[in-house]
Amino acid sequence: MNNNIKYPWYFAIGAVLLYFVFFFLPGLLGIFLSFTDWNIYFNDLNFVGLENYKRVLSTEYTQYIGNTLYFTIITTIAKTVLGCLIALLLTQRFIRAKNFQRMVFFSPQVLSYLVVGLVFRSMLHPTRGFLNNFLNSIGLENLSRNWLTDLNIVFSTVMVVDVWKGVGYIMVVIIAGLISISPTFYEAAEIDGANFYQKFTKITLPLLLPVLVNITILNLTYGLRVFDMIYALTNGGPGNATGVINTAVYKEFSKGDLAMGTTLSTVLFVILLSLIYFIIKSMENKEVKM
Repeated sequence: MNNNIKYPWYFAIGAVLLYFVFFFLPGLLGIFLSFTDWNIYFNDLNFVGLENYKRVLSTEYTQYIGNTLYFTIITTIAKTVLGCLIALLLTQRFIRAKNFQRMVFFSPQVLSYLVVGLVFRSMLHPTRGFLNNFLNSIGLENLSRNWLTDLNIVFSTVMVVDVWKGVGYIMVVIIAGLISISPTFYEAAEIDGANFYQKFTKITLPLLLPVLVNITILNLTYGLRVFDMIYALTNGGPGNATGVINTAVYKEFSKGDLAMGTTLSTVLFVILLSLIYFIIKSMENKEVKM
C-alpha cells in the first residue's frame, strides 16, 4: 500500500454530505428552534427571539449551568491530578506487578456509567447501604451520612464516584505519554545531578503537555455533557442540588417544552466550544516537541 498516493478532492464529498446531513444540519435546526416556542402540545410554531435565552439566564436554569461548570472543573482537576500521580507511581522501576495494578485501576472504566451509578446508589443507601453498615460495624457510626440526600454532601458524593470511575482511563493515557518520552533525557539529567522534582518539572511535564491538553479536553467534554451518572445516582435531586444542564434538557423534553430543551442544548454547546477553544489557544504555544 502506497501512503504517498494523493486522491482527488471529490473522494471526500460523500463523507462531507453525510456529516452535513446527520450532524451539521440537525445542529443548525436545533439552534433555529431555540428561538421559537416549539412545544409538543401545540401545533403552531412562533418565533420568540431571545425569550428562551432570557429564561435560561434569569430562572432556576442558572443553577443547572453553575452545577455543570462546578462539576466539570472539580472532576477535571481531580482526575488529571490523581491520574498523573498514579501513572507516575506505576511507571517507577521499584513497583512490582505493574500491569496487574494498572488493570485494577483501569477496571472501573469498562463498566457503564449507568451500572456504576446504580451500584453506588445501593451501596450509599442511608440504612441498607454497605458503606454506612460497614462504618457502624467498626465503631465509626459518627461518620455515617445520608450520602445521596444530604444537601451539604450529595454533590461531592456524586463527584467522588465519577472520579473513581474515570481516573483509570486518564492514568492509562498518561502512562502512554510517559512511556513515549525518551530515557535519554532523564539519563542526561541524572548526569547533571538533577533530582526527581527537577526532572519532573523540566522534562516530564513539558513533554507531557500535549497529552495533558488532550485529556483536559476529554474531561471537559465529558463533564459538561454528564447525565447518566447523575441520573442513576440522584436523578438531579434532592431538589435541583445535583441537577446539570443535561438533566434539565431531559426534564424539558419530558414535559414537552422542546424549545427550552434545544435552548439549553445550544447553551451547553457554546460553553463547551468556548472552553475547548480557550484551552487549545492557551496551551498551543507551550508544547515542547520531542
